[in-house]
Amino acid sequence: MKTTYWPTRLLALAFFAAMGCNTKDEDGQDPLPGATLTEVATSQVQWTGVAVARDGRVFANYPRMETDTIPYSVAYVSGAQATPFPNADWNNWNPSLPPQDHFICVQSVHVDDQNNLWVLDPASPQMRGVVKGGAKLLKFNPATGALIQRIVFDDEMIVYPTSYLNDVRIDTQKNYAYITDSGQGALIVVNLTTGKARRLLSRSPTTKSEGVVVTAEGRVWRNNAGKVPSFDADGIGLTPQRDYVYFHAITARPLYRIATAALQDESLSESQLNQRVEKVRDTDPVDGMLFDPAGNLYLTYIQQNAVERLTPAGDLQRVVEDTRLKWPDSFAYGPDSSVYVTTSQLHIPRLERTDPYRLFKFKAPR
Repeated sequence: MKTTYWPTRLLALAFFAAMGCNTKDEDGQDPLPGATLTEVATSQVQWTGVAVARDGRVFANYPRMETDTIPYSVAYVSGAQATPFPNADWNNWNPSLPPQDHFICVQSVHVDDQNNLWVLDPASPQMRGVVKGGAKLLKFNPATGALIQRIVFDDEMIVYPTSYLNDVRIDTQKNYAYITDSGQGALIVVNLTTGKARRLLSRSPTTKSEGVVVTAEGRVWRNNAGKVPSFDADGIGLTPQRDYVYFHAITARPLYRIATAALQDESLSESQLNQRVEKVRDTDPVDGMLFDPAGNLYLTYIQQNAVERLTPAGDLQRVVEDTRLKWPDSFAYGPDSSVYVTTSQLHIPRLERTDPYRLFKFKAPR
């Protein structure tokens, strides 16, 4: 594994401004002004992922992460309204139903640059184990709801019983999907032309938790059993040039990247692939990640009620900080050039959550 060191921009502090000192940063530029959050939708049901189609329609997903009783898994959302997508049947699940034809525990939705809606279903309700034959990646037409492609993952070679597929990015030019497994740290790489999936970096420390304890709003993050969670590779980002995949475990500090050419090269051994991983830098615990078209990487800073972005020059900038960002979870980039972000309130025990789950958008200053 290689280590890549990036320069870090030091933002000016208000203290120095009050003292009459120069508030420009070390490169002589003004500090990044804050973005303004605009509320797009709210929910009484916990959501994680968000995706925005070309026509501006917003989709969200609702995992059976903390409870098995949810009204839908994927929906088109507006305000406080949610319409199950693509229909009620897909959103109906019980163990007697064919697992490949129904949403079981959807963790992520994503719209690619060809306006296809992808649904990632780890199929592990309440993270108690993957339903046999249920872990899948689905491609839909967001306008008609038609199923275009279905990839069902092998229960032994690709998805382990305690796996939890978390997030996905799509390269429509080379027709590959890149997925994180936060339950049993690994990257899943799918050749969408052949349908073949490969489990990579499964033994690499780069995809594993470091045991970092996450504390947000004065609360130590604990699961329903009261234990401190340990999550492996979670957030994922694909550069606009499609040449690198970035990934980060929630309960770890390092942000890593690896060339997509290496992930696509089936001749590389696990050891050789691990040597291709580069450490970008350490960060706070991060959940969601997203590249914008300009190459800025957005990171949800869950401990800070904030969103940071890493610029192509390697500068880490705070874009927005707001108490309403209660565990900012996942991102999407919209046709209006806004960044969309969900809140999932994971740090608050479920029965103590009084606020609705919120979905915001903002336009980051250039």
